[in-house]
Amino acid sequence: MPLLGWPLLATLGMATVLCTVLALVLWSRVRGPAPLRVAQRVALVVTGQVTAVLLVAAALNNYGYFYGTWSDLVSTPTVAVPVAHTSVPAPVPDHAGLPLSLTQDASLSGLDTWSPPSQWARRGRVESTRLTGAHSGLSEPALVYLPPQYFQPAYARSVFPGVEVLTGYPGATRALVSRFKYPDVLLSEIAAHRARPMVLVMLRPTVAPPRDTECTDVPAGPQTLTYLGEDVPRTVSRALRVAPVGWGAIGDSTGGYCATKLLLTHASVFTTGAALSGYYHTIKDGTTGDLWGGSPVVRDLNDPVWLLRHQPPPPVSLFATIGSGEHGPTGIRDTRRFVSLVHAPMSVTSVVVPGGGHNFATWSALMPRALDFLSDHLRTT
Repeated sequence: MPLLGWPLLATLGMATVLCTVLALVLWSRVRGPAPLRVAQRVALVVTGQVTAVLLVAAALNNYGYFYGTWSDLVSTPTVAVPVAHTSVPAPVPDHAGLPLSLTQDASLSGLDTWSPPSQWARRGRVESTRLTGAHSGLSEPALVYLPPQYFQPAYARSVFPGVEVLTGYPGATRALVSRFKYPDVLLSEIAAHRARPMVLVMLRPTVAPPRDTECTDVPAGPQTLTYLGEDVPRTVSRALRVAPVGWGAIGDSTGGYCATKLLLTHASVFTTGAALSGYYHTIKDGTTGDLWGGSPVVRDLNDPVWLLRHQPPPPVSLFATIGSGEHGPTGIRDTRRFVSLVHAPMSVTSVVVPGGGHNFATWSALMPRALDFLSDHLRTT
C-alpha cells in the first residue's frame, strides 16, 4: 500500500473507528483479576490512540507530501551528483582580521562558534548578523557563511559571489546551518573542486511572522520582495567583499518559490537559482491572507507561470527539483508545467527524484548538486 493517497487514509480511518467500537464493546466484558482487567482496558485505549495518531500523521503527510514512499520515510534517498571540476587554489596559513562590518545579532548567537578564528582560513566562518533594508524598512536576523578563501592572503583582493539561502515557511534560520548544514556541504564541494568559493547569506523569508508574505511586496504591507531582491544584496555587498550583482538564490518549498521569483523579477541582481521542491504559482490561504490588495495585476506579477507566459524571460538559469511522490497543486505537475514554459534566454535544469517527497531528506540529498549548479552559473568578478 503506498504511503500517499486515499487507500492508506481509508485503512487507518476504518482501523480508528474499529478500535473505538471495540473499546466500547469490550470495556465491560474484560475478564480476569483486577490487574489483568486494567491492563486489557489500557491496551484498548492505547490501541485506539495509536491508530488515531497514525491517521492524523498520514493525513498531514498526504496534505504536505513530506514523504513520498515508505523507503523515503525510513531512509535518505541517494541522488547521483555529476562531478564538474573547477580549479580552486590550495589553502594557505591563517590570516587574521575581522572581515565583517555588519551589525551582529544576538538572536542567532551560538552558531558563531561554528569555527574558531584559528580555523577560519581552513573551514570558513559563520557569523550572525541583522540585515536592515533601507528601501523596504524590514529587518531580519541572518547567518552569513564566509568560505575559507575569504580569509586567505591570496584572495585578499577577491570579490566573491553572493547566494541567498532561503528557508521554507515558517522556517528557522538556524536549521540552515544545524540541520541542512549548508556551510559544511559547500566546504566539501569546494574541497572536491566541484564548487568555487561563495558567500552564503542564510535567512528566512518570513519577515513579518506569523504571516506568510510569499516574498511579495504587499500593497500597504511588508515589502518582502524589495527586501530580498534589493536590500539584502546591497547591504551585504557594501559590508563585505561580495559582488553587488550576479547573485544566486536557493531555497526549499516556499524558499524555492522565492528563489524563482527573484530570478524573474530581479534579474539585474540574481542570475541563477535553485528551487528544491519549489512551486510556481501564487497561493492564497489562511497563512497568507490577501497579498495583492485585491488586484489581479499584482497577483499575476507575483506568479512565475504567468510571468513566463506573458513577459520575455530574463537571461537566468534555474535548477528545479521535485520528488516523484509530490502530488497536488504544488507538486510534480506544477513543476513540469513551469519547466515546459521556459525558453531562451532563460534556461532550466530539472531533476525528478524517484520516490522523493517534500522533506529534509530529499532536499539535503540534492543540496550538493544544487550548490555546484549555482557555482557553475554565477558570474565571476
